[in-house]
Amino acid sequence: MNYKDSVKYIHSLLKFGMNLGLQRISALLNELGNPQEKLEFVHVAGTNGKGTTSTMLSSILCAAGKKTGLFTSPYVFDFCERIQINNKNIPHDELSLVVEKVKNACDRLSAKGTEPTEFEAITAAAMLYFYEQKCDAVVLEVGLGGRYDSTNIIPCPKAAVITSISLDH
Repeated sequence: MNYKDSVKYIHSLLKFGMNLGLQRISALLNELGNPQEKLEFVHVAGTNGKGTTSTMLSSILCAAGKKTGLFTSPYVFDFCERIQINNKNIPHDELSLVVEKVKNACDRLSAKGTEPTEFEAITAAAMLYFYEQKCDAVVLEVGLGGRYDSTNIIPCPKAAVITSISLDH
């Protein structure tokens, strides 16, 4: 699977739309060996400023000598912007490798009637990549927010940050 095919595959999962609940991401991460259980997180939520806050926190942790993963959305120019280590985007070839592993896990789940969503798949890919790269810390930006956001599958974070909350929440 090359980079273009990887991104195409992830976007193909949009057909499953938004489907609240943590059971699919839990099953998917279980298929991948539960990498989230072996990482330390800073979880960032809120309406405005999540991306900026997450990027600043990631930079602070990097400056402190921590190998730091950053998961954020959306991307501006390149899908790889969503998954970074030490302020560098995941390389295209490494995204392809991790997405192929996630696709294989999704295929196994699909055979059992469980269809992970796009956000669940990219969240799982990020967590697997951060684990494989032996990150000391991960700054994780919530997606849609709320109790059933896929990022809430993580164990108790080392810190939780809430930026401003507006009426749309």
